[in-house]
Amino acid sequence: MTGAPPGLFASLRGFAATSVALVRTRLELFRVEAREEVGRVAGLVLWGMAAVLLGVAGLVFLSIFLTVLVWDSHRLLALGVFAALFVASATGAGWFALRLARRGSRLFAASLAELRRDEALLARRDGPT
Repeated sequence: MTGAPPGLFASLRGFAATSVALVRTRLELFRVEAREEVGRVAGLVLWGMAAVLLGVAGLVFLSIFLTVLVWDSHRLLALGVFAALFVASATGAGWFALRLARRGSRLFAASLAELRRDEALLARRDGPT
């Protein structure tokens, strides 16, 4: 005889099975969130690159067009104005990118919230009743 009631081993086995199922569910949630985040970031990068490339091309052609349009009277003024606009736009875009980078990612936020909820629930069960 081992001295432990047979129900104790069954309870431990049930606890282990529940724990493994809980960990598996949380890992699957992590995997789903990671896959969603990779897809979101890939789309963001591709569409962002397309927007930047097309926007820069459009601005360059507009600058050339307007400079050629006023070539005889104010060519240096036109070039200076466009240079200032490009530098100001680059500064604004850099500031915005820095702000986004400082905000951080919400990757795994739902999984972490679930784990906190699980932890609180287990702490309530383990505490004095």
